[in-house]
Parts: sequence; C-alpha cells; structure tokens
Amino acid sequence: MGLSTSAAGSLQDPPAVKYRILVVDDEASIEKLVSGKLRAGGHDCRGCHSGFEALDLISSVRFDAVISDLRMPGMDGLDLLRSVRGKHPHMGFIVATGAGDVRSGVQAMKDGADDFLQKPLDFDALTVTLSRVLQRKKLQIEVENYRANLERIVEERTQQLIVATRRIELSYDDTLQALAAALDLRDDATAGHSRRVMAYSILIARAMHCDPEEIKTIARGALLHDIGKIGIPDSILLQPKPLDEAQRSIMETHVRIGHELLSHIAFLAGPVAIVLTHHERFDGTGYPQGLKGTQIPLGARIFAVADTLDAITSNRPYRKARPYAIARGEILRWSGRQFDPAVVAAFLSIDEHTWEATEPRESICRVGPAESALFTSVQWPKLECGVRTVHPTRISDRG
Repeated sequence: MGLSTSAAGSLQDPPAVKYRILVVDDEASIEKLVSGKLRAGGHDCRGCHSGFEALDLISSVRFDAVISDLRMPGMDGLDLLRSVRGKHPHMGFIVATGAGDVRSGVQAMKDGADDFLQKPLDFDALTVTLSRVLQRKKLQIEVENYRANLERIVEERTQQLIVATRRIELSYDDTLQALAAALDLRDDATAGHSRRVMAYSILIARAMHCDPEEIKTIARGALLHDIGKIGIPDSILLQPKPLDEAQRSIMETHVRIGHELLSHIAFLAGPVAIVLTHHERFDGTGYPQGLKGTQIPLGARIFAVADTLDAITSNRPYRKARPYAIARGEILRWSGRQFDPAVVAAFLSIDEHTWEATEPRESICRVGPAESALFTSVQWPKLECGVRTVHPTRISDRG
C-alpha cells in the first residue's frame, strides 16, 4: 500500500483506547511504516506480508482490526476478507486500494469490509477511518450483547409468567374442587359422580382428538355440571322416589342456576356453556333451550355419554347396579337421539376394560401440560360397581 507522509505526525498522540491491529501488505517497507505509525499512536500492532501469514496470525491472536492491501500475490485482500469475515464478524476490516481502483474498494465493502482507503494512505484519514470502524464494531457488540441479554430477560420473565399462570390455574382448580365437594356434601348419594364423569369425559375427548385446551374446558364443565343443584331445595334434591311434574320443573332449573352462578367468572366462560347445556339432547328434545345436533357444544355432547355411563354403572340407594355391557348397549341404542353418533363412536372405540376398572386408572387421569393443573388436587374416588335405573324413555340422572 502506498504512503502519504503529509500528516505522518498525526498518530503521535496516544489514543484514548488501545487496539490490536494487524497490517497486511506484500511490500515490507510499507507494512513496517504503517505498523510503526500505529504503534507510535499507542496501538498494539502486528504486521505480515501475505494473506496466508495473516490467516495464521488471526487463528492464534485476537485482533480488533485488519488493514490489508487489496492487491497481493497468492491471496489478495478480497480472498483474505472472505476467509475471515464469517469467523470473525466483530473484527474491523479496512482495505487499501490503488488511486484508480475505487470499484475494487466498493466490491470489498459488498463482501464485508468495513471501509476502504485509497493509496497513498493519508494518516489523518486512516486515523479517522480506523476510529470510526472500531467504534462501530464496539457498538455492534454492545447491541448484540444487549439483544442477547434482553432475550435472556424475556425468557426469564416468560418462565416466571408461566409459573405464575400455573399457580393461578391451580388456585382456580382448587376452587372448582371445593365447589364440587360442596355439592357432594348436600347429596351424598351422588358423591364422586362429578369427578368420575370428568375422568370419563376426558377419555372420550381424547378419543375424539380434542386439543389440550378444549379437554381442559370439557373437564371443568363436567366437574361443575351440577353446581346449580346447590339452589334446589333439599325436599326435591334428596327425595328418593320419582319426582312429579312440578318437582321436575324445579329440578330442571339447576342448569340455569349453575349458569348464573358461574357466568360472571371469566376463566369459566367455556365450561359454563357445558353447565347450561348438559341436559340438551342430540334430537332437540332436551332442556333448557331445545338445542339440536351441533348447536349443542361438543363438550356437552361428550359429557352426555360420560354422564350416562356413570348413571348406569353407579350404585344408588334405590337401584341396583348394571355392568358396563348394559351401559354400552343403551348408549348405542340412543345414538342419534340422546347422543351424538360421533361421540358414541369415540366411546365405543375405547377398550371395555378401561371403563370397567374399579377406580380411575392412570391411563384416564394422566393429562398433558395444558390440562395438568386441573388434576393436581383431585383425590380420585373408587368407582362403585353399581348402576342407576334405565328410564323407559331416556337415560339420565334425575335432572
């Protein structure tokens, strides 16, 4: 690289920051002169006379910047630039070109050089350019460090938010368990029913390939489906004999009572729809709205089958049990009327032994990450080997 001495003394004042610079030029006299001026300016400077020598030095010594002649035999400045740029993105790289070789300097910048200078070198220009390049590299490193640190902070905050959300979920589901337990205290004859139908609903929902969030919604709705019975008088709720028409009308209000109790709780917006519609029938003859087919939420259609399974296979003081085979036959018989045929098909696809287990097994209760909060505090009751009576015109609990 050529050298202009018009401002040679401008590098004599030590810089505020000392950098390690590599000077590469096939002309030894030019390399020594430039390196000497840089050292006089307070920099730690090394020199070499070919691109190959430069690569050897760069592989063992950390340099802040390289000042390289562009035209060198063997490996020129562009080849050197391309060899080191990908491995050393934070290293400044300045090329020196001939006075009439601006195009090569521009190409070098396209290939990753930070700047170029024309020969003969003006040391004032070299000082300014080197300072600008090194400051820019320093800022790039700071920005990358800030970005990496920011990503770390965001990741930490995200994890904290996940933990906090999970704690809220656990708190929510503890509340749901308490509500279900409150109903069990009122009606001991159906104790454990809500938790059993929740387990059954989860199993059917999985067979229908529902996503984890939908399964969680269905599970919560199944657990709380009868919460409105808290508002039904004991004289009706606890009556062991069949209800008359007036009493049944009062009993049927439990779906709207439950809906009203839960509708103002934001996180129960999905489950509350199941609470309201869990007595709708696929053929449109259910209550309270007479919804038909897919007008009924999928969770309620799934629940209807799970509820009937438990209705037939659970003991009551006034009825004896029937085995799973009876429940299976009745659910199949009422497919298309009381039950959604697609839900019935999913129910029938589940192995019989899964349902006949004396207690909800791990295969029923194991849930994915999005569902797991709901089950942390569930104490799974043993399933009773009993049933309810099959109504002559519909399969159902008493309301």
